[in-house]
Amino acid sequence: MMRHKLVKQGILIFTLFFTTVAQAQLHQFVDPKIGSEGLGNVFIGPSCPYGMVKPGPDNSVGANSGYSPDKDKAIYGFSQLHVSGTGGGPKYGNVSVMPFSGDLGSIELESLRGDEQVELGYYSVMLQKWTIQTQITTSDRAAFYHFSFQPEEEKNVKIDLGKFLGEPAIPDPDARESQQFVGSEVEVVSDSEVRGYTRIRGGWNNGSAYTVYFAAVFDQPFTEFTSWKGTRLYPGKKIQVDSGDKTGVLLAFDGSNEDLQMKIGISFLSPLKARANIDQEIAHWDFDQTLAETREKWETIFKRVEVDQDAAPELRAMFYTGLYHTMLMPVDRTGENPFWENHGPYYDDFYAIWDTYRSSSPLITLLTPSRQVNIVNAMLQIYKRDGYMPDARSGNSNGRTQGGSNGEVVIADAFVKDLPGINYKVGLAAMLKDATIPPGGNEEKEGRGGLTDYNRLGYVSTDFVRAGNRTLEYAYNDYCLAMVAKGIKRKGEYWRFIEQADNWQNLWRDIEDHGSRGFIMPKDAHGNWVDSIQCAANNGRISYVPYTPVAQDWPICVCWWCGFFYEASSWEYSLSVPHDVAKLVELSGGREAFRKRLDTLFDKKLYNVANEPSFMSPNLYHWIGRPDLSNDRIHRIIDTHYDSSPSGIPGNDDSGAMSSWLAFHLMGLYPNAGQSYYLINSPWFKKTVIHQENGKDFTIEAKNLSAKNKYIQSAKLNGEDFPKAWIEHEDIIMGGTLVLEMGPVPQKWGTEILPPSKSDQEI
Repeated sequence: MMRHKLVKQGILIFTLFFTTVAQAQLHQFVDPKIGSEGLGNVFIGPSCPYGMVKPGPDNSVGANSGYSPDKDKAIYGFSQLHVSGTGGGPKYGNVSVMPFSGDLGSIELESLRGDEQVELGYYSVMLQKWTIQTQITTSDRAAFYHFSFQPEEEKNVKIDLGKFLGEPAIPDPDARESQQFVGSEVEVVSDSEVRGYTRIRGGWNNGSAYTVYFAAVFDQPFTEFTSWKGTRLYPGKKIQVDSGDKTGVLLAFDGSNEDLQMKIGISFLSPLKARANIDQEIAHWDFDQTLAETREKWETIFKRVEVDQDAAPELRAMFYTGLYHTMLMPVDRTGENPFWENHGPYYDDFYAIWDTYRSSSPLITLLTPSRQVNIVNAMLQIYKRDGYMPDARSGNSNGRTQGGSNGEVVIADAFVKDLPGINYKVGLAAMLKDATIPPGGNEEKEGRGGLTDYNRLGYVSTDFVRAGNRTLEYAYNDYCLAMVAKGIKRKGEYWRFIEQADNWQNLWRDIEDHGSRGFIMPKDAHGNWVDSIQCAANNGRISYVPYTPVAQDWPICVCWWCGFFYEASSWEYSLSVPHDVAKLVELSGGREAFRKRLDTLFDKKLYNVANEPSFMSPNLYHWIGRPDLSNDRIHRIIDTHYDSSPSGIPGNDDSGAMSSWLAFHLMGLYPNAGQSYYLINSPWFKKTVIHQENGKDFTIEAKNLSAKNKYIQSAKLNGEDFPKAWIEHEDIIMGGTLVLEMGPVPQKWGTEILPPSKSDQEI
């Protein structure tokens, strides 16, 4: 194991020390580079849990995290704000800094990189052009840099307020997902401090302008500076006011000392608040201390889950890195809201709840319920001030919705798991706003697009985009709303929305494909099934293509956001009825037909491991009494598509969605978000102990677990026989031990008492 120690000479010394696995700190199993190659798009720089500041390298303006693993792509700066794992257009990349040697005559600076090191809370790289080592760590709202220059070389730093991610090569104010420059300002306050801001709009969520204020302080004075506006340099000019041009400053320091340290505070309120964030969080110049404090914040979370110490290091790396990625976002900006008073919790960068409600939110609830309470209360505060809960939000602006108003699922999940400190009457009001008031405009920012159709027809017609998954998701959103209404004695709302929870059946068409019957298919506003869709016009003639359960109209025939389904086919989405799988089994022709349907989904490669609509699909065998088949599918998926390499996440991590899916399954659990239970599968660990916030431990013990003994033979909960392949959240928070007896072949366990479904329950 390796530890970094900074000495006065600024040389990074690597000292090796050996510990037993039992003594190892859990953060040492985290590898932030897992998912940094391929489709993962994860952020590799340092961050605190839910940290507002995420400083890191930028070498690709089109990369969502700012980072490309391509060694031929030069670093052009280190910016202070990033997101992790997202798709679509990039966001942030604000307040870019760059150390360099030479004169102060150029704004455009970049260097290839070498000796890159990435650990939890720490990033280091050698800028090869000038042989400058840059080390970064961070607190929640301030970044800490340590630059090591070459002897006798000039020691300079650039602060660039015109750099940001997602800027098109040719400015286009109508570009749908690009970020657009609005303005900036810089001020040299003293010979060791610079302040200012950058203002940007747009990005993936097509958000309104957001302003990032900063204060940068140095541990030694600069001897010369040159500010700029646009492309013109102004030696010695202290202030460049905002006139809609890009600004920044070049700083030169005395070269007698090879090392230079810099702290940058960030705020969404003012430059003075940014400076206050430095003073409050890093009131010293000890890099190692800040690094240790950041790691201890993570260690406190990781200690909530203890897995058996004999597990393979690769497996532990996958698990704890999964927890790490899950808890990078949303971002805690409590006290930093520029639009209303800052008396309660405030979170931003829900990117997007469509991705994270399924497994990320339930994982946070299980391990740190107090954090989830704050996140839910922030969502309700956004509803009260902005009018709607977010389904996605970034840069302090709601948007964009991909399908349903899935804040409803997050509220219901908190409610059925009895999270305290949440006003569920306000929660119900927020849910009702989504379910009854059309958002207007382009219907992508918030609320429910196509709601007029849905409430009039019982489905979203082809008059609206994404009609298929909107109908499915609204039906589940309505079920979640009904459960909260029932719990707080609002019978009228309960009866209305429990009935609407069946609306998905209005698009269920009894057609056959690949040997299976019944699929969610498009229907027009007159109630007619739509058999073909317009795809192109060639030589003046319009062409149509048949719409089948395997058809994908986006992005070939229509835009990415304009298809009948969002990012999946009817084969995938037709299985997405989490509140009533029993009805789904019935409509598919019964248990055997449903088993064959699931087998076809996986065997014919109609399942997409890289996207959220199919997250629950491998577990659906539970509802036909075959948890062993769920187990087989899940193990095959993880063994084939996940590992501890930089390409070890099979799709966009989507703010930790893919990672949380993995972490849950490695423990042998998986939530049905918005409902009060978890499905039980064979775990990867012989023993997992969840040390809960309430002081009670819950242990999952897999006796005789091995590669051969991969099936659960029987189970006992606190010494009593436990025949179900699902467990209530209440059983976990009460503490205790779930013992799973493992064996080489499936037995009768989990075959009789099936997981809950709406159609099986008393209304």
